[in-house]
Amino acid sequence: MVDLPRFPWIRPLVTEYTRHFDRLAPLFAGNPGDASAWRSTIDRVARAPRDRKSLHAALQRQLDRRGAPREARDRAALLLDSASVAIVTGQQAGVFGGPLYGILKAVTAIQLARQVERDHQVPVVPVFWVEVEDHDWDEVKSARVLDSQFAVGDVELANPPGAGALPVAQLTLGEDVSAAIDRLASLLAPTEFTSELLARLRERYQPGAAVGTAFAGWLEDLLGRQGLVVFEAGDLSLKPLVADLFVHELERPCQTAKLAREAGALMASLGHAPQVEPAEDSVALFYLDASGRHGIRRKGDEYTTGERVRPAAEVRAEAAAHPERFSPNVLLRPLVQDRLFPTACYVAGPSEFAYQAQLGTIYREFGVEPPLLYSRVSATVLDSAAARFLDWSRLPIEALHAQDESALNRLLESLLPPDIDRTIEDTDQLIVERLEQLKGPVTSVDPTLGGAVDTTLNRMRDTLKSLQGKVVQAAKRKDDTLRRKFTRARALAFPDGVPQERALNVVFFLNRYGLSFGERLLSVLPLETDVHYVLTL
Repeated sequence: MVDLPRFPWIRPLVTEYTRHFDRLAPLFAGNPGDASAWRSTIDRVARAPRDRKSLHAALQRQLDRRGAPREARDRAALLLDSASVAIVTGQQAGVFGGPLYGILKAVTAIQLARQVERDHQVPVVPVFWVEVEDHDWDEVKSARVLDSQFAVGDVELANPPGAGALPVAQLTLGEDVSAAIDRLASLLAPTEFTSELLARLRERYQPGAAVGTAFAGWLEDLLGRQGLVVFEAGDLSLKPLVADLFVHELERPCQTAKLAREAGALMASLGHAPQVEPAEDSVALFYLDASGRHGIRRKGDEYTTGERVRPAAEVRAEAAAHPERFSPNVLLRPLVQDRLFPTACYVAGPSEFAYQAQLGTIYREFGVEPPLLYSRVSATVLDSAAARFLDWSRLPIEALHAQDESALNRLLESLLPPDIDRTIEDTDQLIVERLEQLKGPVTSVDPTLGGAVDTTLNRMRDTLKSLQGKVVQAAKRKDDTLRRKFTRARALAFPDGVPQERALNVVFFLNRYGLSFGERLLSVLPLETDVHYVLTL
């Protein structure tokens, strides 16, 4: 276990939320470490009106279409129970399953759902919201793995028609997906699991398959048997259930942006930078048409949707009659999610925490019950060789983050015979003492020579330091094995300097540990998420 603040990329908001919630209480719906907060949240979320039958019908259609496991279907059916609640998490539909942290989110949601069900004796459903209404194709089109030599390799899909303009939900995989899987096969080190992994990938990622559906089905293959219910958020059949949210946003133009800015100011007063600062004329909706997804802006008494300027009443009427033509932005999307699902808690990543901190008053504005938040588990998966190296070297894992050789140099220096370092230090100290002794007599002869003594001292110390560096370089050449072990461990923990969970696609781990990788994480990772776990499977 590694203390989260040791990692410079971890937002202070996350650690303060898990350890000092009282300092952030004004920003959130309740403390997930407080049993009474769970009881009150479960009660108000379960009682809130929502169309559970329509939600379940839409889920059932999706599950049937993807051939979801029976365990996922059974869990989805629990949402028909008016006492049931959901533990929701989600992510964009990254190719081949996306980075490792997506699986970590799903594992946390399943674990938390099981614990809440035991503790509070209510049906609890773990839900993974596949975000496919975003149009940022560049965010989802590539997968990063390590090859047999632990060098970084990228696999990227070609841009399908509409990429970058249309929501990902409307994009389909092209013929190039087969070549992408071939490229993946050429990069991955062959293991006993490679053949099955590639075959199962080809079943889901076929030419003509919807990008979001391929991701959702793949996630079901990995964790559906554990009861995870996967939901493709682009389901148009459910847009009428949230049409009133769209209309409300258009009836009170820019109010959501105003509330988000005010919450951001409160965040700043508590010592945390806001995640978003919406413009004064921004509306928390996008407009969808055949050409793509367009931001909506207020312009006097009118709205702009892309290049068009339209009367406000006309846009509101269209949102009421055709909600499928509208899509929420990052400020309104969580409310859409929590209107559809009885969300007692959302399992969030670091950036999502910051977004959610700005949404409290927005939930109240729209009459949607806000959920508790829970931090997803954070982990680095090392093989036994890398773990042994860290144990032997006593290097902290964060020392591998930098992509220079400073940590390796320190390690090599620590392995040098102690008399070398000691002698160099003694020599340095002796030089300083003798030159200081010399400075007095010299300046008595000529006061202007004091600077020359200082310059001579600095040059002598630099020469000694250079000698010490040459010794270290000689040790490096002598111990290539140590260098290889260091480089290998660094590549695994921080590929190209990026934390493993953010950089490496889940297929890298499935190839090493099998298709049961997600289930194994579920069995070994603790639910306490205020630390980072380094584990070896």
